[in-house]
Parts: sequence; structure tokens; C-alpha cells
Amino acid sequence: MHDHRLTNIHPDAKIAENVTIEPFTTIEKNVEIGEGTWIGPNVTIMEGCRIGKNCKIYPGAVLSGVPQDLKFEGEETLTIIGDNTVIRECVTISRGTKDKFKTEVGKNCLLMAYVHIAHDCIIGDNCIFSNSVQIAGHAEIGNFVTIGGTSAVHQFAKIGSHSFISGGCLVRKDVPPYVKAAREPLSYCGVNSVGLKRRGYDNQQVDDIQEVYRIVFLRGYNNAKAIKEIEENIRPSEQKSEILDFLKKSTRGLMKGYGQ
Repeated sequence: MHDHRLTNIHPDAKIAENVTIEPFTTIEKNVEIGEGTWIGPNVTIMEGCRIGKNCKIYPGAVLSGVPQDLKFEGEETLTIIGDNTVIRECVTISRGTKDKFKTEVGKNCLLMAYVHIAHDCIIGDNCIFSNSVQIAGHAEIGNFVTIGGTSAVHQFAKIGSHSFISGGCLVRKDVPPYVKAAREPLSYCGVNSVGLKRRGYDNQQVDDIQEVYRIVFLRGYNNAKAIKEIEENIRPSEQKSEILDFLKKSTRGLMKGYGQ
């Protein structure tokens, strides 16, 4: 650890031996930082933060800030950052409230400059959020999700794993797994086949996912009828089960189908 005289580190912070902390950084009490992590200059890490191993935190980031929620009453909550996650300049992540008592970002994520993740969000592993993506409170985002720059995600929205959301989008409704989403209002633009094949999904798996989404988005069915049709007519697979589970748990309703 660089014990630089120009840092402000609370004596109760638990910092692994080989963490690098650059000048003008503040680390408050009740903070834990895993080994191999680099904390750049002018970073503020507030109480309740748990940062994993081999993370990189760039200048201007503020982690575990008090939630921007008028219902917050000072309860003790956490911000959890997984191993190998990169947090670029001026990212802000608020800690949780009594809803989930934590805000969590998974492993191997890349949060580009000016991303904001609000209180009680749960972000999966291997996500990429481009510059200025704004995630409102209580959102739930799966693994391997990519969101283009300046997009905004409504509070309580859900985004399924392996989905791709184009830049400049407003995510007001839920986005199911494995899809591409774009346009205004946000609409289904096909299966994220390029991303899936990069991650080892074969042609048959991609075709099966496309069959499911033809029912969900192209036939004009409501959610209940689409679920019944999928259950009865699509052969069993892990992907089918994941999509059905997402559809059944959707609370805000799905984004629009193509051309609707």
C-alpha cells in the first residue's frame, strides 16, 4: 500500500497489504479493499464499501455514497464491488437502503466514465456500461449485459443476462435475456446472436432462443398467452427456462416488440 501523506484513510478501514492508493484519496471507516486493487487519485470511498481483489478505481469516483432517496434514514448498508471490476472516472455508486441493504456490482465489470448506479441495484458479472449510463434505484441487471452510452434505466426495471442495449436508450420496461434492444420507445431488435456466439453458444441454442422470441414479440400475444405457447410448443432447454422465469417475474411489463 502506498502510505502517501496526501491520502486520508480511516484507521478502521481494512485494506490488504498490496493495495495501491494514490494521493488525495479519502477512505472512510467500515471499508474493506481486497488485495491487488488500485485506487487512483481523488477517489472517495465512503463507509459500507466492500471492494474485491484486483479492481481498478479511477480518479473522481465516489463509491458507497449516501443514497439519493428521501426515505433513507441512515440505516447501515453496503456497497459491494466484485473482483476484477474496473470503475472509470467520476463513476458514482450509492449504497443500499432498507429495501435490500446493499447495492452490488459483480465481478469483471467495466463501468465507464460518469456511470451512476443508484441505491439497491443488483448488477451481475461481466457487464459493460458505456459512458454516462444512468441506473436508477432498485434495478436488477443480469450477467454479460452491455448498455450503450447515455442510456438511462428506470427504477425497478429488470434487464436479463446476455442482452445488449443500444446507446441513448430509455429503458422504461423490462428487457428479457439474450436480446438486442434499441429505438424509442425501446423495442426488440432480435437476439444478441453475436454476443452469444462469442461466449460459446452454438447455432442450435441461438435458433431455440429466436423461436421463443418470435412468440413473445412477433405474434402480438399478451404475456400470459406467450408463456403458455412457449411452455407447450418449445422444446426444453436452459435458455427456455431462463426466459420463462424472467417473463413470469416481470413487474413493469416487457419492452415493445419490433414494429409495435
